[in-house]
Amino acid sequence: MVEVAVIGGDGIGPEVVGAGIRVLEAAAEDDPSLDLEFTEFPWGCEYYLEHGRMMPDDALETLAAFDVLYLGAVGWPTVPDHVSLWGLLLPIRRGFDQYVNLRPTRVLRGVESPLSEAGTLDITVVRENTEGEYSDSGGRIYRGTPHEIAIQDSVFTRRGVERIVRYAYEEAGRRRGLLVGATKSNGISITMPFFDEIFREVGDGYQDVEASLMHADALAARLVLDPGSFDVVVGSNLLGDILSEVTAAISGAIGIAPSANLNPEGAYPSLFEPIHGSAPDIAGKGVANPSGAIWAGALMLDHTGHPEAGQRVLTALEDTLADGVKTGDLGGSATTDEVTGAVVERVRNANAGS
Repeated sequence: MVEVAVIGGDGIGPEVVGAGIRVLEAAAEDDPSLDLEFTEFPWGCEYYLEHGRMMPDDALETLAAFDVLYLGAVGWPTVPDHVSLWGLLLPIRRGFDQYVNLRPTRVLRGVESPLSEAGTLDITVVRENTEGEYSDSGGRIYRGTPHEIAIQDSVFTRRGVERIVRYAYEEAGRRRGLLVGATKSNGISITMPFFDEIFREVGDGYQDVEASLMHADALAARLVLDPGSFDVVVGSNLLGDILSEVTAAISGAIGIAPSANLNPEGAYPSLFEPIHGSAPDIAGKGVANPSGAIWAGALMLDHTGHPEAGQRVLTALEDTLADGVKTGDLGGSATTDEVTGAVVERVRNANAGS
């Protein structure tokens, strides 16, 4: 049995993660090897407004008992973003040492990309997920005066950089053998040269991978101008975050893109989510795109040892989009429920044919 902790979160989060659960349950219906059990937790900004915290003090202890975690989205206008992020998602990523943030990008059939045709774009961004620029180190002094100072430190450890770079080399080896490391060592004079050095050191053990470093700003431009030339991109927490938003955009819409927060060693549960936000402006209207959450569910099946089921889900999603059943952000007119129902029907048909 795969025990899944579900945190719907805020805004459209419960809608899209609910859609994903429907699809995952359909994938398991006629598959005796796949037994999924979902347990939902009402944590997020609404919980914060009632209790003064995003999740209970013992939340990590509770979640540690599960195999994987499935998250919708977090964020609400009346709760500051740094409160919502540092109160839920970042403690989970760090508490469970989910140091790999894996963000695959493809142009799915039925989706119009501003740059590429379906099948011509296949990029995976490997983002460091537990340290780097998103480190809660620093402070502010002389608040409210003309002399106010804000300092935020970036924390790069040899262990942290080496393990994310090594994961990226391994990922490139499983794919087309091309790896680009995102750097900014021409402007950031300490942490980025450190990253570059370790990138080259680790690369000495992967002679079968064609690896290079590229300044992140030039890399962002190249991703737009020539996305087909990329295979795997690895970056620090901040640079990986930004570049994966670029790759999501060139795939056609940010609502499609999935994300996996991985503890590769399996010592802790990994977390799967769409990369889009909580979109409070469309919450409850039934128009949210469930594709990112559904694809994240497929990644979750892969991670838990059910790649065939994961492929059935992704194929069903792509077939649905190719048949024109799409939400408004993709140029269609279908509701969240209509897209989800169409994917569920195709998954069931695939189950019957397997």
